[in-house]
Amino acid sequence: MSAAQHGPYRREIDGLRAIAVLAVVLYHFAVPGLKAGFVGVDVFFVISGFLIGGMLWSELLDAGRIDLGQFYLRRIRRLAPAFFAMGAASAVIGWFVLLPYELRNFGKELIASSLWMSNVLFYREAGYFDFGADSRVLLHTWSLSVEEQFYIFLPLLLTVLALARVGPRVILGVLIAVWAGSLLACVAMTAGYPVMTFYLFPFRAWEMLSGVLLAIALRGAALTPRLQAVLASAGFLLLAASFLLIDSAGFPGWQALLPVAGSAALLAGATNARGNPGTVLSHPAMVFVGLISYSLYLWHWPLLILSRYWRGHYASPLETAAWLALVFVVAALSWRFVEQPFRRSRRVTSPVLLGSAAVAAGATLAVGAVTFLANGLPDRFSPETQVYIAASSGFLQDTSRCRHPENGPLAGIRTCAIGPDGPPEVLIWGDSHLRAQMDGLAMAAREAGRPGIIIWRAGCPPLFGLAKQESASTPDQDVLCAEENRRIRAAIRQYPGIRRLLLVGRWAYYADGRGVGRDAHNLITLSPDAGSGLPQGDGQAALFGAALKLTVAELNGEGREVYLLRQVPELPQFDSIRVARDLAYGRLTPDQARTLASVQMAPLRDRNRQAEAPIDQLVADRQVRLIDPWPRLCHGSCSGMVKGASLYFDNNHMTYEGSVRLRDLFVPFLLGTGPTTIAAASQ
Repeated sequence: MSAAQHGPYRREIDGLRAIAVLAVVLYHFAVPGLKAGFVGVDVFFVISGFLIGGMLWSELLDAGRIDLGQFYLRRIRRLAPAFFAMGAASAVIGWFVLLPYELRNFGKELIASSLWMSNVLFYREAGYFDFGADSRVLLHTWSLSVEEQFYIFLPLLLTVLALARVGPRVILGVLIAVWAGSLLACVAMTAGYPVMTFYLFPFRAWEMLSGVLLAIALRGAALTPRLQAVLASAGFLLLAASFLLIDSAGFPGWQALLPVAGSAALLAGATNARGNPGTVLSHPAMVFVGLISYSLYLWHWPLLILSRYWRGHYASPLETAAWLALVFVVAALSWRFVEQPFRRSRRVTSPVLLGSAAVAAGATLAVGAVTFLANGLPDRFSPETQVYIAASSGFLQDTSRCRHPENGPLAGIRTCAIGPDGPPEVLIWGDSHLRAQMDGLAMAAREAGRPGIIIWRAGCPPLFGLAKQESASTPDQDVLCAEENRRIRAAIRQYPGIRRLLLVGRWAYYADGRGVGRDAHNLITLSPDAGSGLPQGDGQAALFGAALKLTVAELNGEGREVYLLRQVPELPQFDSIRVARDLAYGRLTPDQARTLASVQMAPLRDRNRQAEAPIDQLVADRQVRLIDPWPRLCHGSCSGMVKGASLYFDNNHMTYEGSVRLRDLFVPFLLGTGPTTIAAASQ
């Protein structure tokens, strides 16, 4: 996070950089008290806009043009050396500590960040089953990519306007219009598209343009000391409110106005004058942290994430302090021996700089490509570890036949076709457990010659008349679940060719209201939709049973048959990624790994009792046919390991391998044959 300095050196700007980077670093290290330290990035955005915008505006007014070549040479000199050093070090450490899927992802991140596109990558890959922030070694480069996209956008925009020979007032008007459009889009779209507005440049451009417009407004302006002191005080208050009060759930949106306004106020008002609150920003310690802020930002996240991989746990307060100290040491060394030589040495001429940057970029892209194309080089690990490594990357389904219809009863709802082309004869509706079984179902439908439709939404019970609130989803996702279920309910009537339906879900989760073992922190609360007629106040298990009975009765109408997949056994303490990592680092033996990949029958039955009571009654009443995978997986106890392969991704989702091995269970459903209970024979 950096920008070129223009005009007289202002120590307080480095002090403001210190506040920004300390907020981000301390937040990432989970230091208590910073609810929203992530808004330090927004402070950086404003600083960059202020310095870069002020420099370019001055050059445009003084010379009538912008020297793009010199501008980008300065950017390369400032940004490239430390970035490539960080990327190289992360790749070396990653070779030893990252699992193949993680190293493959790292290679992709390395390529994207080197091309200033990592924000786009992380936006595209964000979702319910992405691997999360705690496994993305280069996640922090999203903000660098946003800034670098700004470094492309602003100079080119000003150059085009200069070539059009329009005056400064017109150029200023264009900048204000772009600023307003970006701000309005950010505020309007954050609620519905929070990931998009968080990561993508068009929705963040207004923050940097706020700094640009401030620099233009202050050019030649003379603020009184009293006004500067008021602005500085207001800036500190706004930033304090930002760090302590902002809610990440609605960010950026209108909340981003707080850190942007606070940063702008400090840039305008903070001085070294006696009586100005901004003098604290000029303290030598603050200035030093500001000087190393780019390296500090670059190095803190990879060191934090890679150390977690190696440690296998989150650090104690004392250990956290030690790792923080190491981050500062590495950042200071990077600033002194990487940043400074390239910025200050006369021997680093423009040809040398460009040549070095080209070689470093080529090497970085090559490393990224090799690790990505070689699937993370799995041969680095033992055969026992590779079993779980395969499972850790086995939750990837073929979605080539999935789409969002533009019209028809299911318009806008993601549907996935299975089997041969033709009008669907079967419908499979479910949650993420259906996603996990999708490839096995698709293979079975192809083999049976039956066309069908799959509809799934993670964490959304395939039941009528319910609303839900889930800790693992946003309020908007909760609302969308209920809305889609209502639309599916109406749409089924418009598919007379569908004669059989299959419900797939994590039934115990919905009946109990919480996960189990490693995901016991996941909570879900069901409630009846208005007018549904479902009971209130009798407990979640009773509500689940009533909703299931209502759903099956309605789906059984007009001669359709309803099937239900018994929830695959949950393995409370299993997580393929953690098991693979612990095996790779010697923290776990193969026997211990197999124990984690199993569950005893008694606790398994206790876990499923509330959910299976209404299911068993519906089976007994011949209202639903049950597909039971337990006999395939359970022999005294239930295991996710079958014939040397791990069939589970985490403690409740099967892998591709698991879904394919169970595909024969679905043939009776696809063909409309079989007994009331279709049980898997052991293999």
